[in-house]
Amino acid sequence: MISAISLAGLDCRFEDVAAERSGKVLGVVEYSNRPAGPVLRDGHPSMSLSMCGAGEPEFAEVWRTSAEVTNGEYKGLTYAHDGEYLFCSGRAEEGSDYVASTENAYLAALELIAFLGYRHVVRVWNMVARINDVDDDGGNTYIQFCRGRANAFERHSVSANLMPAATCVGSHGGGIAFYFIACRTAKATNIENPRQVPAYEYPPKYGLKAPSFARATWLSTAEGDGSDYMFISGTASILGSKTVYEGDIEGQCVTTLDNISVLVGSENLARYGIDADLTLKDLDCVKVYVKRGADMAVVKRICSPAFADHAQVAYVNVDICRDDLLVEIEGIVPPGAAGRMS
Repeated sequence: MISAISLAGLDCRFEDVAAERSGKVLGVVEYSNRPAGPVLRDGHPSMSLSMCGAGEPEFAEVWRTSAEVTNGEYKGLTYAHDGEYLFCSGRAEEGSDYVASTENAYLAALELIAFLGYRHVVRVWNMVARINDVDDDGGNTYIQFCRGRANAFERHSVSANLMPAATCVGSHGGGIAFYFIACRTAKATNIENPRQVPAYEYPPKYGLKAPSFARATWLSTAEGDGSDYMFISGTASILGSKTVYEGDIEGQCVTTLDNISVLVGSENLARYGIDADLTLKDLDCVKVYVKRGADMAVVKRICSPAFADHAQVAYVNVDICRDDLLVEIEGIVPPGAAGRMS
C-alpha cells in the first residue's frame, strides 16, 4: 500500500499504522480497533477511529503537503494548514443527545474555516458509533447526527446543496468522529448522480433533516494546470432515494459500482463543464465499507477486478447509515486521470 495521489502539493496514502511519518504531514487518521484523539502529535493532527474488529487489518490514512505546515487546536478540534489546504479533525463524544453535540462540533469547524480563510470544504468523513440505534423518538443516531449537522449549517447560512462530497458510516465506538479537507483558492464543483435523488432532497421518511452532501466534488487548482482531483462520496445501492436489492449483497455491490461508474463517466461530468471520461479503474485510495463480516469475501470478489491493480483498496467491516444497506464505497480520482475543465 505505497502508491500516492497528489494535487499541487497535496497527497494521500494508506500506510501501516506503526510506520514512521516522513514529509510535511497535514493529518493522520488511523482506522484501528480503538477510538482516540483528536490530538496534535509530531506537529500534525492525529485521530484513531474504532473501525476494525480483532484481527482485522488496520491502516492509517495520511495526508501530506509540499508546503510548510502550521497546526493548532480550537474548541476540541485539531488542525493543520499550509496556506492552501486545511485538514481538521474533531469528535462529538458519546452521549444521549447527538443533535446538540454534533451541532456544537460542526459550529466550531465552521468558525475555524471562516477564521482561517479556507473558503471551500471539499471532502468530509463522518464515523458514527451505533449509527442505527433507535432513539426514544423513533429515529436513530444517524438521524440525530443529520439534524445536528443541518442545524449548524442553517445557523451559518450554508445551504445543503453547497456541501461537498462526504461519507457517513458506522464505527465500533467513540461517539461521532469527523475530519475534513478544505482549500483556499482551488475551484470546487459539486456533482450529483442522475441515477439518484440529491441527498439533500431526500423525502422526510429518511429524517426531518436530510443528509447534507454531494455525490462527488471535483477540485481544480486556480492555476488551471490540470492537477484536478475528484472526491467520490460514500456510495451505496440507492436508486432515486430508495435502497435496492435489499438483503442481496451481490446485487447491492454491483449497483454501487454501477452508480460510481455513471457518476464519473463523461456524460455526467459534461453536465458540469468537465471534460473527462473516467472509469472505476481511475479510482485510488478506495474504502469499501461492508456491514456483515460474512459478506466480505463476496464483496472482495466483485470489487477486486473492478479497480486498477495499483489502486490502494481498504475493506472495513462496519455498519452503514441505513439498516437495509450492506455495502458502501468511496474513492479518489487522482490528478492525471482526472482530465481537465472545459
